[in-house]
Amino acid sequence: MSSPPPIPKSHEVFSSTLFAGKVLFCTGGRSGICYKITETMMRHGADSVIIGRDAKGLEDSARRLEESTGRKCLAVSADVRDVKQLQDAVEKCKERFGRIDHVVCGAAGNFLAPISSLSANAFKTVIDIDLLGTYNTIKATLPLIRSSRGSYIHISATLHYRGLPYQAHVSAAKAGVDALSGVVAVEEGPRGVRSNVIAPGPIGGTVGMDRLTPKGHKPENDVPLGRMGDGEDIANAALFLFSPAASWITGTVLPVDGGENHMRSFVLPYPQSLLDPESAKGLIKARL
Repeated sequence: MSSPPPIPKSHEVFSSTLFAGKVLFCTGGRSGICYKITETMMRHGADSVIIGRDAKGLEDSARRLEESTGRKCLAVSADVRDVKQLQDAVEKCKERFGRIDHVVCGAAGNFLAPISSLSANAFKTVIDIDLLGTYNTIKATLPLIRSSRGSYIHISATLHYRGLPYQAHVSAAKAGVDALSGVVAVEEGPRGVRSNVIAPGPIGGTVGMDRLTPKGHKPENDVPLGRMGDGEDIANAALFLFSPAASWITGTVLPVDGGENHMRSFVLPYPQSLLDPESAKGLIKARL
């Protein structure tokens, strides 16, 4: 087998001034994939606003982002489940930067649980964060995005492309996110607004991937391109979709997963883990 493809650095592909004068509004930008997207956008000229519930964590992340990129980053504490809080965050962004050009809808939550042990409240919590949170973010930012003829990227997943046990809650939420993005693309396209989805595969170094991977399983063995994904892979896809090079791309769902979604099988023992969930508890890590 040949060596896996290298992880390309964004500056090797994109101009350092690609997003000069632009402003990014990112939910979930405190950490993980969305932090990397924000950092990379800033390295290419954008200023940014990051949204989340952890006020102190957001301030720390904003400081690191400014120090590493030389751009401006505003941290605003808000819960994506509350549209009024997001509207207030947009107003703070407008006061500071005067505009929004690009939006990443990235707030999310997940854990492993079969339907038989998944409470209605737990199911609703994921729907509220992932799907309702995406809708609320669109609703709050749309007036400024219309003004700038800007674009949305929604962070989804490939989990719902086939029935995946233990993931009913997030599969339903992400299927809704994909559908919502398509509606935005059609409704807002005549106003010059674009909406696309990135569906990451297994990304190394993220808390979510660590917690969701059963003990002893090596996700890279399921990836045709031979390695785990990196935050840089997702950030590069986002830079492309936000760039003028993608000006005729909207309503698209882009899996960035090294081909993993074509190979996925249920990694817990099947059907034993469903008929006797207690037998699989030792393989499942703590919930997020």
